[in-house]
Amino acid sequence: MNLSNYIINDIKPLTLNDSVRDLQLLFNQLTYSHIPIKNNEDVYLGCISETDVHCFESTERISEITYSAEGFFVRENTNWLDILEAFAQNSTNIMPVLNESNNYLGYYELKDIIGLFNETPFFSEAGGILIVEKGLNDYSFSEISQIVESNDGKLLGAFISKMENDVVQITLKIGNTGLNDIMQTFRRYSYNVVSGHEEDSYIESLKERSDYLNKYLNM
Repeated sequence: MNLSNYIINDIKPLTLNDSVRDLQLLFNQLTYSHIPIKNNEDVYLGCISETDVHCFESTERISEITYSAEGFFVRENTNWLDILEAFAQNSTNIMPVLNESNNYLGYYELKDIIGLFNETPFFSEAGGILIVEKGLNDYSFSEISQIVESNDGKLLGAFISKMENDVVQITLKIGNTGLNDIMQTFRRYSYNVVSGHEEDSYIESLKERSDYLNKYLNM
């Protein structure tokens, strides 16, 4: 997936000669959590957070507060999952992009990268969500795929969504079939079925209709 079209250049990094007031005014105009800064040789130094910048005197120069810069960035060839992880690890909604020579190219916006995630078959294709869990050393993705496909299901995506006390939870997106037979097979293979959202939503729908009927009869 080519992400170069998502690199934005409408905010240029501030320099060491700019003032903290310049940073504060920029944050007042934007909704970004961080602003990139560079030195006088155009080398990227990191990002200053909005939280930090309001702790400094507006008359100070950026050169006096570079110790607060956070040095996160991604490369232009970093894949979108690693980019999404970088956003999460640094609690930011802006991610500077550098080339292999460490030149600043621009930045990604979090909403654009999340938008790519939402376009994947895991979210865009019709299907049911199933969450199963098993011991850390007892599960395998090959076994999970075999269970789904042996019940004529199509595995659209799977990822480990939780890991705690040597137990992992795996979230699955399954197309082409109902989940009941698949859930029963997972139980036979000693998986604990945490949630099957297709069936859950059906039961919830029945409950809502029942509540509506009771209200109607009691009018």
